[in-house]
Amino acid sequence: MQQKGVSVEIEGGSDSVQQILDTFTIEKSRPHKEQQRPYLLEWIGEGAYSLFAHSLKNFFFLMSDIFYWSVVDFFRRKTYRRGEFINQSVLIGVNAVPIVGAMAFLIGLVLALQSTAQLRQFGANRFLVDLVVIAMMREMGPLITAIIVAGRSGSAIASEVATMKITEELDGLTTMSLDPVRFVVIPKMYASIFTMPFLTILADILGIAGGMVIAFFYMDITPRAFLNRMEDVLYFRDIVTGLIKSLVFSTIIVVTGSYFGFRAARGAEEVGKVTTAAVVLAISLVIVADSILGLMFY
Repeated sequence: MQQKGVSVEIEGGSDSVQQILDTFTIEKSRPHKEQQRPYLLEWIGEGAYSLFAHSLKNFFFLMSDIFYWSVVDFFRRKTYRRGEFINQSVLIGVNAVPIVGAMAFLIGLVLALQSTAQLRQFGANRFLVDLVVIAMMREMGPLITAIIVAGRSGSAIASEVATMKITEELDGLTTMSLDPVRFVVIPKMYASIFTMPFLTILADILGIAGGMVIAFFYMDITPRAFLNRMEDVLYFRDIVTGLIKSLVFSTIIVVTGSYFGFRAARGAEEVGKVTTAAVVLAISLVIVADSILGLMFY
């Protein structure tokens, strides 16, 4: 009506009527302008801020809680749940023995098989032992074990914690004055740290055994000659390097799985999402940590 030059005035209306009319004023009834899509730089900045302000903060808070309760429970043995530690050791360690052993044996076998053709060209048959032993002890053994455990136990930890959060079991623990990190995560942390070195040693032994099989059938290196050469090239620091890596990898797997489990939102579909994200990030962090430790111990 204003566009046609017609003005309207209302007189004698009560306050309630005026409030109703005010809600239909032209200014308020105009459609809102569509918000402009953020530029690429704004999108990157918003994502980086969200990552550092929320995700990393929660991640470091969880790490501090795990570190605190790991140290405290170690000295409070009367209150520690030994039965849960044994159960988790069986789930994380003992049940992983067949798959870790089989994969390590095959990796050692393939590693030696792919190296024979190249070494034979230079008449360096005996250096096959050096390659297999050093590669398995320092690099392949811990890495294979960590990737398998991340796929098995990392996914199990993430899905278990996420399910407990969705079903409000974690809230129930908090209501009973039980810290969820101490009650749920710490037994898994202890079990992982305890079993990973043994799994790594198993992977080292079976990987070297696979290389020994190839050395015997393709390079005419007898098992006795293989072991004698292994004794010459293997040093104690090589064994320690692999064990240190296994401890670091076990911590990464448990922390990553727990972190994604605790951040799960409501809904059953969140379990699958956080499980996938936990496994992918755990394997990625394991490879990054392996690269850093490899440079440190080179």
